[in-house]
Amino acid sequence: MVTPHQKLFARLGSDVSAVLLDSPYGFQENADELTEKAQQYFRESVGRDVEAVTFRSAPPPDPAAHAVEMARLRTAGWIFAGPGSPSYALRTWQDTAVPEALHARLREGGAVTFASAAALTLGLVTIPVYEIYKVGQDPYWLDGLDVFGAATGLRAALVPHWNNAEGGTHDTRFCWQGERRLKVLESLLPDDTFVLGVDEHTGIVIDLDSGACEIVGRGTVVVRVQGDEWVLPSGGTISLEQVAAHGTSAGTAAPVATAAAAPAYSPDTAVDDALASGDVRSALALVLSELPDDVNDVSTLRGQVARIIAAVGEPVDVTETVRPLVDLVLELRAQARAEKRWAESDTIRAGMTAAGIEVRDTPDGVEWEVRR
Repeated sequence: MVTPHQKLFARLGSDVSAVLLDSPYGFQENADELTEKAQQYFRESVGRDVEAVTFRSAPPPDPAAHAVEMARLRTAGWIFAGPGSPSYALRTWQDTAVPEALHARLREGGAVTFASAAALTLGLVTIPVYEIYKVGQDPYWLDGLDVFGAATGLRAALVPHWNNAEGGTHDTRFCWQGERRLKVLESLLPDDTFVLGVDEHTGIVIDLDSGACEIVGRGTVVVRVQGDEWVLPSGGTISLEQVAAHGTSAGTAAPVATAAAAPAYSPDTAVDDALASGDVRSALALVLSELPDDVNDVSTLRGQVARIIAAVGEPVDVTETVRPLVDLVLELRAQARAEKRWAESDTIRAGMTAAGIEVRDTPDGVEWEVRR
């Protein structure tokens, strides 16, 4: 997310006041450490200093100091919040100045950049992740802040970590809920409310002035209505009208439009390009986004492809992965050659060739290449 953050700051200007709201993880014993790590990330990777706005519990222990913190939040031009517990954040922010500060920031210009637990709170309703996944309560919704709805007019539940695969042997997609619990949650949604899912290492940047929604990062964004999914690959730009069309009437949305500045290409070409670079995950995401809605049992097919995407993970640079091992083996071969153990040297080279590593002795030294 470094590049999207940098682009957003460039648009807002160098003098914008940027703050980090620490409420979602305020209950954690290492809250200070998490704040420092976040500030270090923005300072060193993004190139911006971000001040912390502290609001870790409600009611605040020092009302006077809290009033000062809320004033800093209200006047900030860029507000960030991230990991922790969505239910804890909502309890902390209930009946405080935080919701109105977020609404005002978007009404008056500026940016609200929420991730992970904080992103869950922006919708009309919110998944209480820990209570369901860790404590074992039956699936249910909490009332969200509906910052997204107030800004866009859309009724949505925002679900980050859409493609989470930490469960290994059990389904932890959809922010650790899995498909079984997600279907239960969908059945409990208020009328005309859809799910907006965002993969990990992925974001959706919504320009409220133009209505353009840009998909950034490594994965996909999904508009889901009672199991029917419209999958939007990274690099595309859609409109809020398209999201609304699909979110209120499954299967009627227009295709994903590529960014205006990007060269035009067909879906087949895009898939071929992704496969040529070894990025099977992006290729599958593109296939999924192009599936017509009149395919028999398309929701099942979409679910199968989505599971493949989650299982494949990110592309692997094979050369860099095997480089430490190859360098070690070549060092052993060099020692054998230096000691005139030619048979051993030849055996090492033959073994590397059999493993798909081509070794070439050149006047400038040894070169090698992964051939398969």
